[in-house]
Amino acid sequence: RPPSKLVASEFAWQEVTKHRTPEDAWLVCNNKVYDVSGWHEHPGGDVIFTAAGDDATDSFSMFHARGTTKHLDQFCIGQLDETSRKQYSNESPKSQEQIDFEKGYRALRQQIKKLGLFESSPLYYAYKMLSTLSIALVAAYLIATHTSTTGGRPVRVGAAALLGLYFQQCGWLAHEVLHHQVFSTRRYGHYCALIWGNLAQGFSCSWWMNKHNTHHSVPNVHATGADAQNGDPDIDTMPLLAWSKPMLKLVGDSKFAAYMVKHQHVFYLPILAFARLSWLQQSVAYVLNLDETAGRAVKGTDKLKPVPYERTELFLLGLHYAWYFALAALHPSFLDALLFLLVSNVVCGLTLAIVFGLGHNGMAVYDAANRPDYWKLQVTTTRNVTQDPFGFVHWFCGGLDYQVEHHLFPTVPRHNLAKVCDLTKEFCHKHGVRYHTAGILQGTWEVLTHLHTIAQELVADFPAM
Repeated sequence: RPPSKLVASEFAWQEVTKHRTPEDAWLVCNNKVYDVSGWHEHPGGDVIFTAAGDDATDSFSMFHARGTTKHLDQFCIGQLDETSRKQYSNESPKSQEQIDFEKGYRALRQQIKKLGLFESSPLYYAYKMLSTLSIALVAAYLIATHTSTTGGRPVRVGAAALLGLYFQQCGWLAHEVLHHQVFSTRRYGHYCALIWGNLAQGFSCSWWMNKHNTHHSVPNVHATGADAQNGDPDIDTMPLLAWSKPMLKLVGDSKFAAYMVKHQHVFYLPILAFARLSWLQQSVAYVLNLDETAGRAVKGTDKLKPVPYERTELFLLGLHYAWYFALAALHPSFLDALLFLLVSNVVCGLTLAIVFGLGHNGMAVYDAANRPDYWKLQVTTTRNVTQDPFGFVHWFCGGLDYQVEHHLFPTVPRHNLAKVCDLTKEFCHKHGVRYHTAGILQGTWEVLTHLHTIAQELVADFPAM
């Protein structure tokens, strides 16, 4: 697809940063300038627009397979001028130390590649898929063999909790497959993800990819404006939760928002308990484009973001609800069926969302126009989880206990993250970059403390509310 217009061959950041919206998007990759305006057909989704008006060099190399570079020429409109090559996108100068630092982490990526740490083990993932499926089969067996109204209820509740864990583990598998950690052929990966995402878990792959890839590119980043797409959707949680002082402005005159934010440290865990219900609703709404809040609409236009394999997605979502409600129908009473649905959804919501929260909540938050380089952005907005001697944390978190390494190198498979962690810590220590690790309980306490601190800011700044 050729660029919409041919312009001068050299550009300064002053010009590039004028093009920050999806319909008017320029980005820089390896000092070349590309016009990707309106390219919603991008295979990775609208994540491409998180770099609009900015440098996409590192996010491009982290997300794309070898050989993708050849497809860039059709979008090239020029190159960055010599002065801008030594500046950040906000035109502040880069020191020689910073330039050397960027060369260093790019060299580290090549070192990790040479060590074979981007290569996945088919046996490992065969084991993970079979062991995950076995959780659902055990849960279904327990429900089917304990249909007594009185004596069977505790077993059925336990089975519902098991199914909630199954949903959580399906989430990790779909996550890894869609990050291209498992299959070298990305098409096969997408097919596999439709099984673990849509059919097994009830989450739309297209909805997830569009949202999650954007988060990966700009974690804990506030967008430059309402028409831009360079902000993290995972911290777009108002009117329920505010993660930074600038978000308090969104409270406005809403008494509901003011009440929720004032008590957000109290409501945090109860909100997480029902997170799965929200994600199920968002998945269906996205694929069907039910309303303007579904996320399919392209900002400022009447276009819709494409959904690959749209009919397959809908069919598999339908099959998910068919088998899920069939299990509910095995219960001896309507009350038991409701209890099954409640427990399985709450366990899934809590176990998924607690891990998500540990990854980034309570860490640094940036404005898109003044975010640091790729490495520092990913490391300073991210928290790792301390390991235990039995491997429970690694299983429970699905590899996101190594969230720092996952964000820096998203295509590294789960079973290689520990080795990458050692190299990452060494690099951070050498260059004075803060690397944060906490246990599950300590990390959750840090999140709650951060929420309470922001809530106190609201009370201090807007006492009348």
